[in-house]
Amino acid sequence: MGFLEFIKDVSLIVAAGTAIYGIDSWRREYRGKKQAELAEEALCLFYEGRDAIRHIRNPFAHGEEGKTRKVGGDETPEQKEAYDKAYVLIERYKTHIELFNKLHSMRYRFMAQFGVESGKPFEDFRKISNKVLVSAQSLARSWAQQLRSYRTEEQDKQHFDFIQKQEAIFWEGLADEDPISPKVDECIEEVEKICRPILAGKPTIVRSFSHNTLNKIKEKIANLRLHKDRS
Repeated sequence: MGFLEFIKDVSLIVAAGTAIYGIDSWRREYRGKKQAELAEEALCLFYEGRDAIRHIRNPFAHGEEGKTRKVGGDETPEQKEAYDKAYVLIERYKTHIELFNKLHSMRYRFMAQFGVESGKPFEDFRKISNKVLVSAQSLARSWAQQLRSYRTEEQDKQHFDFIQKQEAIFWEGLADEDPISPKVDECIEEVEKICRPILAGKPTIVRSFSHNTLNKIKEKIANLRLHKDRS
């Protein structure tokens, strides 16, 4: 094969590579836009979710909170007060249920775009919100049972310790070590590690590969021209 024919073949390769790169560039741009939109939406929902958890666990309640609970016919006034007190958290939880459901359903889209492992913070956040909800249900029973005396001091102590553990989950800022807020922050940190690079517009592996391929072709052409000049 002569030198001119070789140059012609290389030119065809460059032209084909450029066309492929153009199509690939459009695909990357479209996919990158979708990923950036999803990443931004996910971050916003997680930030909203953190605020929602804080609102739910706020230890301060106004007098009307907890009153929407359906009262049982055999409740004593003391039991009603205990149940209503715990129901405050459940009422607040219900005001954010749409947000929590949206976050949970988004994990499928997130995993489809960023890999199965990216769904972990969504699952962890759901476990945290469920844990908070369960604490209200547990405390409703435990606060009501506290009105009765237990047979032994050990049983009383176990019951008191259980209440303290659940109250640390139920309320924010009342325990020495908060078992909820740091876990929520960890979820957000994990999501940020995934989303921040995408929102910052870092090049994808495909894009880097395309650039490298074209650069190598250009380098070969330059070497061929240098060889021709020397000849």
